[in-house]
Amino acid sequence: MYIAAAIIIFGLLVMIHEFGHFTACRIFRVRVNEFSLGMGPAIFKKQGKETLFALRCLPFGGYCAIEGEDGVSTEPGSLALASLWKKLIVLAAGAAMNFIAGFVIAAITLSFSAGYPTLNVVGFMDEAVAEETGVMEGDRIVSLDGHCVNLFSEFRLFASRADNPAGVEMEVVRNGERVKLGLVPLALREFEENGETVQRYGFYFAVEPRSLGSVLRQSAYNCGFFVRLVWMGLSDLVHGRVAARDMSGAVGMVAALSEAGERAESAGEGLLNVFFLGAFIAVNLAVMNMLPIPGLDGGHVFTMVVSAALAKLLRRKLDPKVENYIHAAGLVLLLGFMLFLTGSDILKLIFG
Repeated sequence: MYIAAAIIIFGLLVMIHEFGHFTACRIFRVRVNEFSLGMGPAIFKKQGKETLFALRCLPFGGYCAIEGEDGVSTEPGSLALASLWKKLIVLAAGAAMNFIAGFVIAAITLSFSAGYPTLNVVGFMDEAVAEETGVMEGDRIVSLDGHCVNLFSEFRLFASRADNPAGVEMEVVRNGERVKLGLVPLALREFEENGETVQRYGFYFAVEPRSLGSVLRQSAYNCGFFVRLVWMGLSDLVHGRVAARDMSGAVGMVAALSEAGERAESAGEGLLNVFFLGAFIAVNLAVMNMLPIPGLDGGHVFTMVVSAALAKLLRRKLDPKVENYIHAAGLVLLLGFMLFLTGSDILKLIFG
């Protein structure tokens, strides 16, 4: 059940991305030659007035073949003939739709919760925690080591990533004013709770009840957190903290979605976990797709802006053929990397 739900979610995210491009093209009267879901041989085709709609056999990926996307075509309805701002909107529309989808999925999922933990401190599991940290009841923790925090997930993440073993630089809002507490010892400790030994940071946080405003606010906070997680993951990859084999492709994403459901105590909770992780993947796809890497939408945006700048400053544009070679090379590298990730995902599934 969870695997089926995961495949459906991933497929919908791809469809939403391509639908973003398609919708923007329709608005600006740019012709779309083919709108395809999936990859590989087509199992269904239908020719529209201008667009060929296709469903392909491999349930991953898809594309929106836009007339003039290569910058060469001068046919009516070509993207190459559109103004720069229209081109940028068409290219960014896919990522924008993914981000909107992530927000909507997060909002729907969070609407099933009775309340949401905040970072407003309402008590301590041990009075020693208050003495050691300098935190007072009524404080709202807003920053750890210079990182703004709105969610307990962010609090836990930055507390665990602290570079200084002595603690983290903490900032709170106290009586309406921001107060810097300096270096605060912040680590998981063992406490007795309901007769069980648990690991906690020692704070009791207030819970915000569910309402329309709190659902929307929590959804926005979580989407912002997802963006931060993507950037931190990329930073860790660049700095060698994680290896490329630790990354996941489409197979790994589907497996992660399924695993999120299987860890739950009930089927309903499992589906909520799957959908919430789907929100993270939607935002992940949006951010990754807008990176200035040849072959991605962000790469096309980057080269278009560079070409426009050259035309303005040097009165000459970047040769479309050169631009196409750059993106073709980038696409080959991306496909190779995707194959590597897919193989890595399969090996992880087989050997753990």
